[in-house]
Amino acid sequence: MNEQEGKTTMIIATHRLSRRSVLAAGAAGAALLAAPAVVRAQAQPIRLGSLTPLTGAGGAYGPRMRDAIAAVVNEVNAAGGVRGRPLQLVTEDDQTSPEAAVRAARKLIDVDRVAAVMGTWASSVTTAVAPLCWENRVSLFTVSGADSITLLPHQGYIFRTQPNSRLQMRTVAKFAVDEGAQRIAWMGPQTPFAQSSIEEFQQVAQAANRPFTSLIYEADKATYRSEVDQILRARPDFIMFGGYTPDSIVLARDLFRAGYQGKVMAPAYAISARMLEALPHEVTQGAMVYEPWPEVASTAYSRLQRLLGSGVEVDPYTAQTYDHANLAVMALAIGGDGNGLAIKDNVRRISQGGGQSVDNAVDGLKAIVAGQKVDYTGASGPCDFTAEGDITGTKFRYQRVDKGAFQVMKIA
Repeated sequence: MNEQEGKTTMIIATHRLSRRSVLAAGAAGAALLAAPAVVRAQAQPIRLGSLTPLTGAGGAYGPRMRDAIAAVVNEVNAAGGVRGRPLQLVTEDDQTSPEAAVRAARKLIDVDRVAAVMGTWASSVTTAVAPLCWENRVSLFTVSGADSITLLPHQGYIFRTQPNSRLQMRTVAKFAVDEGAQRIAWMGPQTPFAQSSIEEFQQVAQAANRPFTSLIYEADKATYRSEVDQILRARPDFIMFGGYTPDSIVLARDLFRAGYQGKVMAPAYAISARMLEALPHEVTQGAMVYEPWPEVASTAYSRLQRLLGSGVEVDPYTAQTYDHANLAVMALAIGGDGNGLAIKDNVRRISQGGGQSVDNAVDGLKAIVAGQKVDYTGASGPCDFTAEGDITGTKFRYQRVDKGAFQVMKIA
C-alpha cells in the first residue's frame, strides 16, 4: 500500500482465518441478523479517523502519532468497546499538504463516515480540512498552533491540544529576553502563524526596550543569502526561526556563511534531529529549540510508553494524539451516539467537569457506565479547553545544541 497516495489502512488486530473460524463467523452473522434491530445497531462499529503526516515535512512525527491513536483503539476494543460497540480506526496520510489532506478528509468523512478526525499537524492542513469537519458535524482534534484555526466559525467542533502560536511566541520571546537578547529578529516563510508570531515577539521586545525586526521569505528556496544580508543590517544578536526543517537548514547554513555570531532559536520541529544530521556541528552549535512538553511524570505518559512498546521519550505530538483518542472515546460513551456531535458536546464533561480522576479510556469507560463523572488528565497534561477549543496551558522544554546533540536547558 502506497502511503503517498493516501490510501486507507485499518489499524485493528488481524489474524489468519481457518475454515472453522469462517463458518463460526457466518453463524454469528446469521444470529446477529436474526436479533432485534436495536441489538444490531449496538454492534455496529464506531469509526474514528486518523489524519497524520506520514510523509512530507511532518513525516518524522506522523507514524508515531497514528500508532498512539491505534493503541487506544485496540485497548478499548480488547476491553469490550464503547458500550458494546467496537471501534474501527481508519488512517490516512495528509502528506503535510493541504491539497492531499482535503482529499483524505473527504474520504474519511464522506466514505468512511468517521465521528472524529484526529492528529492534523501542520496549521495549513488543519485550516484546509476544518470546514469539512464542522460542516459535516465531525469533531476535529489537532496539534496545530496557528491562532486563526480556533477563530474559524467551527461551531465547537475543534479541539486543539497544542498551545496556540500567540501563547508559544509570547513565552519564547520572554525566554529570549531572559537569555540576554538585546536586538531581536524573526525570520520565516508565510504560514498561518507567521503574523501572530511576529506580533507577539514585537510586543515583548518593545516592552523590554529591545529593537525588533522581522522578515518573511519565500519557502523552498535553495539559498536565503539575500534575506540573511537584509536581516543582518539590523545587527540582531538573537534570531527566531519561523519555518520548518527544510528551509531552516538552508537558513542556518547561510547565516553561518555570513559570519553571524548571535543566538538562534526555533521550534523543535524546525531545528530537528534531521537538521543536526544534515549540517556540520559548527553550523548548529549553540542553536536553541523549544517545544510544548508532555507531563512525563504522569501515569498516562508511562502507560503510553508501554502501549507503544518502548520506554523511550515520547514526543509532544504523539502524547497529544494519545489524548485525542482517549477524549473522543469517553465523550462518545457519555453521548450515547457514535457521531461527532456526541463528541463535541461531551469532551469538556470528561476533561474538566470534575469527578473521578482517570488517565485512560478503559478506566474512564468503566466509570461512565457505572454512572460516575470522570476527569481525564492525559499524557500531554490536563486537557482543559477554552470556549474556542484552545488548550488552556502547558509546559515548555528548552534545549541547546552542543556538538551535534540536544542538551536540556530547562522545563517550565
